Amino acid sequence: MNRRQFLKTATVLAAGPLILSQRLSGATAPVRKVKLGIIGNGGRGNWIAGLFQKHGGYAIHAVADYFTEVADQCGEKYGVDKARRFSGLSAYQKLLDSGVEAVAVKSIPCFFPEQVRAAVDAGCHVYLAKPVAVDVPGALGILAAGKLATKKKRCLLVDYQLPTDPSNIEIVKRIRNGALGPLAQLSTIAMSNGREDPPKTATIESRLQKLVWDNDIALGGGYINCFDIHALDAAIWAAGARPVAAQGVSRICRPDPHGDSADVTSVVFEYADGLVHNHFGQALRNNSSEGGGLFCRVHGQRANALLAYAGKVLIRGGDGHFVGTVDNLYAAGAERNIAAFHRDIVEGQVANETVPRAVDGVLTAFLGREAAARRTRLTMDKLLKENRKLVVDLTGLKP
Repeated sequence: MNRRQFLKTATVLAAGPLILSQRLSGATAPVRKVKLGIIGNGGRGNWIAGLFQKHGGYAIHAVADYFTEVADQCGEKYGVDKARRFSGLSAYQKLLDSGVEAVAVKSIPCFFPEQVRAAVDAGCHVYLAKPVAVDVPGALGILAAGKLATKKKRCLLVDYQLPTDPSNIEIVKRIRNGALGPLAQLSTIAMSNGREDPPKTATIESRLQKLVWDNDIALGGGYINCFDIHALDAAIWAAGARPVAAQGVSRICRPDPHGDSADVTSVVFEYADGLVHNHFGQALRNNSSEGGGLFCRVHGQRANALLAYAGKVLIRGGDGHFVGTVDNLYAAGAERNIAAFHRDIVEGQVANETVPRAVDGVLTAFLGREAAARRTRLTMDKLLKENRKLVVDLTGLKP
């Protein structure tokens, strides 16, 4: 036995008892901890921080929110040092400078493009909420950030839950394999209970919390962008393309409105191959959201399929019959995405495949929103050419 063989054998023998002990105790190899910052600490940001902590592969290093008390509450809950709890409009930049390796962006959609680009420029991996933007320039900015992240070998994952569900995945797989025959029509429904829409104040500070910003197009993109986007994303997923034109109508009919978002929208989308897509969205407190409220029916020449955020999903007719159930997707989908984000970081997977479809989703929402508001037929080409930026008045806010 030469020296190399001796050392190799001695190492194996020495490690043997430790390996056996780990197997008997159920211990596993240490999980690499990713140093994480959470941008946006209210509502879902605070809640999803718990899922990152539960995963075990993240160390919550810093938090940032416009509101000091919100950042402090979240920081206290997850053991973040007071020196790394940041507030104000520039809080995200201070967080990026604090030594984080990755960020979860859970603030307000109008700020996403700026915050994501800054994070990528800083060399961070990014876990991004939906919807990724509120206007065309912002959406195109996210697309560019995704490409830059790949170039810099960084991950950018958009947190859509429906495409992570095993039953929905199986249905789309069968659609791809021709189970429905050629697609003829899509139908999407999105029903929510809306949000509180209180009177506006001297600044927009009062609109930056408790999801009030869902009511304001410049802040959240409107209900079709903030909520209906899940159903629209399912349609794009099933069709494998975004629409090329749309026409429709919309209205504001909630009691005492103060924001400018429509809460009832009906749109017909057209796709390049002639596929027709009917969409209905509603955000009223009338209990219509019972049963999940987010559906996409895919009608083919031989069979039809139902994709959904909750409850039964299926393919009926033809040779590809399938029935499944979607359970607890709000949490389970986020947990799957958090695990995928960690895996991508550790393994260096930087294709960032969730970004293009997330951008197609918001562009579809913008197309529907604008066509319905203008009550005319609007093409995607025209929307992109207009490239209209929505301006948010930040006057009076703390820096």
